[in-house]
Amino acid sequence: MTNDMTKGNPTKLLLSFTFPMLIGNIFQQIYSLVDTVIVGKYLGADALAGIGSIGSVMFLITCLIVGLNNGAGIIIAQCFGAANYNQLKKAVTSMIYITGILTLIMTISGRLLVSVFLKILGIPDEIVGYASAYLQIMIIFIIGNMAYNAAGAILRNVGDSKTPLYALIVASIVNIVLDLVFILRFDLGIAGAAYATIIAQCLSALICIVHLFRKRRELHIDGLQKVPDKNMIVLIIKTGLPSAFQSGAISLGGLSVQRLINSYGEAAIAAHTAAGKLDMVAIQFIVSIGTSMSVFTGQNMGGQNFDRIREGLRATLRLMMIAAISIAIFVLCFKGNIMRLFLDAQTEQAAIGIGETYLSIIGIAYIIAGIMQSYQNLIRGAGDVNICMVAGLSELSARILFAYLLSH
Repeated sequence: MTNDMTKGNPTKLLLSFTFPMLIGNIFQQIYSLVDTVIVGKYLGADALAGIGSIGSVMFLITCLIVGLNNGAGIIIAQCFGAANYNQLKKAVTSMIYITGILTLIMTISGRLLVSVFLKILGIPDEIVGYASAYLQIMIIFIIGNMAYNAAGAILRNVGDSKTPLYALIVASIVNIVLDLVFILRFDLGIAGAAYATIIAQCLSALICIVHLFRKRRELHIDGLQKVPDKNMIVLIIKTGLPSAFQSGAISLGGLSVQRLINSYGEAAIAAHTAAGKLDMVAIQFIVSIGTSMSVFTGQNMGGQNFDRIREGLRATLRLMMIAAISIAIFVLCFKGNIMRLFLDAQTEQAAIGIGETYLSIIGIAYIIAGIMQSYQNLIRGAGDVNICMVAGLSELSARILFAYLLSH
């Protein structure tokens, strides 16, 4: 089922599109959230810190592909809004080729650079074994994650946010079951958490791909070209490269900040990992509404409906404020309970205390993030990705600067 956002009440359209995507995004975070809870409870704070210490590396490895997929998604949304199905098929074909080739490159280069990443991050000796084992497995089998992102992006940008949701619900349940089986039953340790996540990611990708091709007539992409269109590849790169560059810069900044966190020892790393997982789930409310605004803008740009885009922005800002304030209140009220879900209250008091402080500070930022995401996604959906890149790099620079200044 696809959503035409060029007609109807903007608020209702945004909500109907946001809700299934929101649940899907939350379930996508459950992959790592479940790993974090089970690893923290059953394998201890050191194993949890090992997983958390390399999260920024995975983001760095995948950011180029995800950024180019975002660029292709903008083009797909605009083609769909303009009912230009010939160009839409070219965009999908080119997106498939770009994702496949870059995934292969990133898998090989990422595997060769594992030891380099670990040295750059300055991971403590006590947890470097956990970090290395988890990172190597995740890189080798990264194809499942990338295939889901590509197929999900195609479906969402033609208005189908429900299929990626259903795929993630199924995969998340499988992930939970396999985590428990691999870690508790087969005693695979941190490798078991990695294998559970990989299998779940491949399953979610398979569900989306099967649906995409079975419904290709409905989505107007039947008869995909065997060879990608060179002009379309250039357009996707031109549209997606600023987003990919921004994500890459942010991930490098994340490496810098993660190195700073790693210097404070296992308790700080475990606290940041647990609190960060909750933060990633909470921010999905804001991200989902923002993505809906991007798709709404992309489709209406295709139809040159500028007044409707402004109306959509006002609706988005209202929804953002409701979501951001609600999230901030929840996080501030239940921060202690949240941290005790991840860490043993009897043996990990230091890490729990650090995590509570982190959540107290980050809770206020959701309101600012809501406003930023509203305007940024309007601009991104309109195809003006350069200003989004400038804003993202400015945010990154400030984050690194103040992390090192204020840490003292």
